[in-house]
Amino acid sequence: MRLVTTTELTIAQTFLPHVDPEESLAFYRDALGFEVRLDVGRGTMRWITVGPPGQPGTSIVLHPPAADPGVTDEERAMIAEMMAKGTYAIIVLATPDLDATFARLQNRAEVVAEPTEQPYGVRDCAVRDPAGTMIRIQERR
Repeated sequence: MRLVTTTELTIAQTFLPHVDPEESLAFYRDALGFEVRLDVGRGTMRWITVGPPGQPGTSIVLHPPAADPGVTDEERAMIAEMMAKGTYAIIVLATPDLDATFARLQNRAEVVAEPTEQPYGVRDCAVRDPAGTMIRIQERR
């Protein structure tokens, strides 16, 4: 058995919820500029894989959040409540030009925070996607 080192691990996929697959697809594809890699299912039961162009090894799977048959009705209600408050999921993206990225997004997403220098040394902004997911975007330095 070979020991895996941390240098061999990469982030392949992360899962973010969607409420309306068409709205989420339009946001991630058209507003963020991600490419669509896979679109499986139909109606609201769709799993849509998107990712940044030129980074085929990193993907986001937009999924129906309570589709797992093991999720109870109480858990479904809790997930829906957390999504509505924007506390269910978060992702942090990075860009070399935060101002241009924010300008492109400010009329296409709910703005949570305009570009600002954080006390911990990061310049970032925050928006919510159509499902309420918090997206923080850092300026890559």
